Order: sequence, then structure tokens, then C-alpha cells
Amino acid sequence: MAYKLIWSPVSRDDLHDIVRFIASDNPERAESFAYELMARTDMLQDHPEIGRSVPEHRNVTVRELIFRPYRIVYRVDHERKVVEIVRVWHAARGTPNI
Repeated sequence: MAYKLIWSPVSRDDLHDIVRFIASDNPERAESFAYELMARTDMLQDHPEIGRSVPEHRNVTVRELIFRPYRIVYRVDHERKVVEIVRVWHAARGTPNI
């Protein structure tokens, strides 16, 4: 059974801010970037362990996918079969608060 994928309010805000920033230079690229990133996260429904553990947190349930210069940080709840996108963060900004 596939896991349910949930975006936290903060992660939705992160994505919105990134897309808005990209759109200031290239609106078409901003839209395609958003679709590519969301398609990447959709993979987590069938493969929740595909990302690595976030080194700064040392918690096996907090994982991340790297997508271009962005870190997609997520939590896995195997009991509830839920993957929650927690943050979408530019790697140059350091470690995201989660």
C-alpha cells in the first residue's frame, strides 16, 4: 500500500517562495521547476526510504531528498503510512529548522 503524502504549511510556503523567486526572472521555468519538484516528492509514496537521513538531526524518521540545490526534508511515519514534507530548503541557506 502506498504512503499518504502530506505537505506541511511551512513546506508549502517554502515552495511558494522558491517559485516566486524563480518567476521574477523566468516565469515558465518557475512553473516547470515546481512540477518537477512535486513529481520528485511523489516518488516518496511508493519509496519513503529513498532519501538519506538528515545528518544534522540523526533521526532515521527525518530524511531528505536532494533536488538541484534544494533539500526536501520529510518525516516518515511507518505506522500511519504517512510521509510529511517538512521543508523545502536551498542548500546554501544551511540547516533548516524543522
